[in-house]
Amino acid sequence: MGAITNHLPTAELQALDSAHHMHPFTAGDELARKGPRVITRAKGVWLNDSEGTRILDAMAGLWCVNIGYGRDELAEVAARQMRDLPYYNTFFQTTHVPAIALASKIAELAPGDLNHVFFAGSGSEANDTNIRLVRTYWQMKGKPGKSVIISRKNAYHGSSVGSGSLGGMSGMHAQGGMPIPDIHHINQPDWWSEGGDMTPEEFGLARAAELEEAILELGEDRIAAFIAEPVQGAGGVIVAPDTYWPEVQRICDKYEILLIADEVICGFGRTGNWFGSQTVGIRPHIMTIAKGLSSGYQPIGGSVICDEIAETIGGGEFNHGYTYSGHPVASAVALENIRILEEENVIGHVRDVAAPYLKEKWESLIDHPMVGEARIVGMMGSIALTPDKDKRAKFASEPGTVGYICRERCFSNELIMRHVGDRMIISPPLVISRDEIDILITRACTALDEAYAKVREDGLWKAAP
Repeated sequence: MGAITNHLPTAELQALDSAHHMHPFTAGDELARKGPRVITRAKGVWLNDSEGTRILDAMAGLWCVNIGYGRDELAEVAARQMRDLPYYNTFFQTTHVPAIALASKIAELAPGDLNHVFFAGSGSEANDTNIRLVRTYWQMKGKPGKSVIISRKNAYHGSSVGSGSLGGMSGMHAQGGMPIPDIHHINQPDWWSEGGDMTPEEFGLARAAELEEAILELGEDRIAAFIAEPVQGAGGVIVAPDTYWPEVQRICDKYEILLIADEVICGFGRTGNWFGSQTVGIRPHIMTIAKGLSSGYQPIGGSVICDEIAETIGGGEFNHGYTYSGHPVASAVALENIRILEEENVIGHVRDVAAPYLKEKWESLIDHPMVGEARIVGMMGSIALTPDKDKRAKFASEPGTVGYICRERCFSNELIMRHVGDRMIISPPLVISRDEIDILITRACTALDEAYAKVREDGLWKAAP
């Protein structure tokens, strides 16, 4: 069966969507007025919508389609597994071959002694697991008071109540009774927006020092873990100064604090290594994985756990799990995804071809009058929009106003580039070619030019006091 090309007219699809489909992170009334873009098929780095428009997806879906769209191998593996064993659980002292094989493969790829995997259906679920894992671990070690998990403001760790509490998104915390108790947030290492007169090196040390200050303030005997993304993704691709991560590692070691690296976005090649932890040089006790694990072809996530925690938890019954933990079809698809990453040397392509070329082109955007910073690590990039580069000034308008204008100009130029506040971010499929990078940059430049003109026209070219 090929792509579905015979479908209802776009307007009818949009009307049905508005009537019945509630979208994540979306104002429903606004979407109903505008009408969603209906995506019908995809191949490589390209999407097609219901009107036949071809769009370059510089976000790889939601940071996840690492090997690109349209790989028949994954569909064939899924179909074969559905025929053999479409579902079985891993409760009640039972297992199955795809979960065994995938856990073994992840342990082979993961650094250090991260040799054990607790599967989930998503990154949100996996981070919920991590809350219970670290608290149960310390309880079994005879230290039940160690229950506080330190995270960072503007971090994203999922949108369930537990994972949303771990994250530091104020808009999320304003709804649904978050954060839950014993989650504490310190400031993020965003030098561009918050560094003031400090050098990046000074600022990195100062923000890492906040972790130690929080440990001492709350009490070392109460701190279970520190969780962070190697590169903050949904927060705007915030790349910490080089001084930050070595100091964080030192502090975690000094106070025997478990370090959780949220690799949901950074994992499986996005930073030019298998895991972002390797890129920033940390030694986590737990890694959260999802997204690139299956390139988004199936919903699957997990917690990759070090020997010490796994052996301690394994000494008793861990009363936790999900119906779809280690789902056989999702596991089989993830294995095939990893095979492609390995056999086609996709991470080598990122490291040696795509990332260096994209970095060169992306950093050239600093020459645009509205761009004050252009940062990139591997295949994750961001630009900060500003009316005054020298002062690293914010716009006087409500945060996100200018970013949204730029995002709309990107969409109008058949480019998916996301805005976070007044930052523009990208995370294209890892298989993107040099020619496709050229197209991405050309369209980004056009969108920036059009947004700049619109901002000027609307009287928004003003710095905040």
